[in-house]
Amino acid sequence: MKKSLMIVLSYYFVQGVLHNLGHVVTPAYVQSEGIPNYMFGFFFSAMSLGLLIGAPIWGVLGDRKSKRWFVVLGLVGYSFGQVLFVSTNHLVLMTFFRFLSGFSVSAAVTLLLSHVIALSPKEERTKYLSLSAALLALGTTVGYLIGGFLGDYMLVEVFYIQGALNLLYALYVFFTLKDQGQANTQKTRFFYHLKEAAKLDRSLLIFLLALTLATIAATNMTRYVDAYITIDLGRSTSTLGVFVMITGIVGILTNFLVVPYLARFKKDFMIMKWLQVASAITIFIIFRSSNVMLMLYTLYMFYIVLKSVFQPLEQNYISLNAKEEKYGSIMGVRQTFFSIGMVLGPLFAGFIYDYNPRLVFDISAMMFVLAFVLMVLSEKAMKRKNFGEGSTTVERLDSIEYKPT
Repeated sequence: MKKSLMIVLSYYFVQGVLHNLGHVVTPAYVQSEGIPNYMFGFFFSAMSLGLLIGAPIWGVLGDRKSKRWFVVLGLVGYSFGQVLFVSTNHLVLMTFFRFLSGFSVSAAVTLLLSHVIALSPKEERTKYLSLSAALLALGTTVGYLIGGFLGDYMLVEVFYIQGALNLLYALYVFFTLKDQGQANTQKTRFFYHLKEAAKLDRSLLIFLLALTLATIAATNMTRYVDAYITIDLGRSTSTLGVFVMITGIVGILTNFLVVPYLARFKKDFMIMKWLQVASAITIFIIFRSSNVMLMLYTLYMFYIVLKSVFQPLEQNYISLNAKEEKYGSIMGVRQTFFSIGMVLGPLFAGFIYDYNPRLVFDISAMMFVLAFVLMVLSEKAMKRKNFGEGSTTVERLDSIEYKPT
């Protein structure tokens, strides 16, 4: 493995730790400040909206200029956003600072992902994407565990600690991140590049819409399982930290053991489709149980396996539709569709959760089913293009090259 790739992969672990210190205490912080519970989802949606807007912008900028400076700038903005969020009780300002955090951190999310893709040999890309996801999951586990135990003793201070440590992380990136090759310095208008990045094949567009629905479901599961454990079940933040640690370990083992095994079958698209159905069934069973906590520690771990398998497969599939000098742009577009799901999910789920917490999880299961339907349509659109129109372009589906004459 190249040294430069090892360094970039280390960022995923550090980022997982630092950027999750505050997530675990946010539900408890919202409740302690007397803020309505639905605002928890609203705050997360504001952060996701920042991701939505920032991702394509940072992606295009990173393709044209130095990725390092934009990643560092984004990390600094994220630190300020997190600290300012807990420095006021004004709901509008709190929402704006969450937006600032999301917009800023989207630089690191988008550009580091495109950097891993650029540094990885094409035949090993799924492996390295899986490894980056595993390291992020490991970092998330550690971050939730540390933040959870700190949350038993302090809440506001956790965000201050997070902001300070994230600035040190920004320095680490500044001194270690090396830009890959020559930046694209073509002198054309900025919004022209955004339009070019958005010119998607029909089958890919349908797939990205499926990704949005799957993201709505997965985001609501993650965020509202956190809230369900701490608010509805009345457990401590340290209990939540331990729970997320276990899910993180399951995710890591999945990325190291299950994903490489499944990749051998060269049936990525088929696997991604049926993961949606399995996720829907699993979620429906969990929250129909008389002992939800027991199911969270057992069957929910199977859902974590399904979720962990999906991410590297979809990232690799989307990357196959990008030119080498446009990885930042296409992954920025991917992050946009991903962020739409992260915005819409918690936004409507916050109000539904106040009415009936279980209904949030039922709707998540339905979203997974709809994602499956869209993936079937995407597959049909791809085959129609390849075989019905006599395309001579190399297309990829299920990791198999089709070259129709």
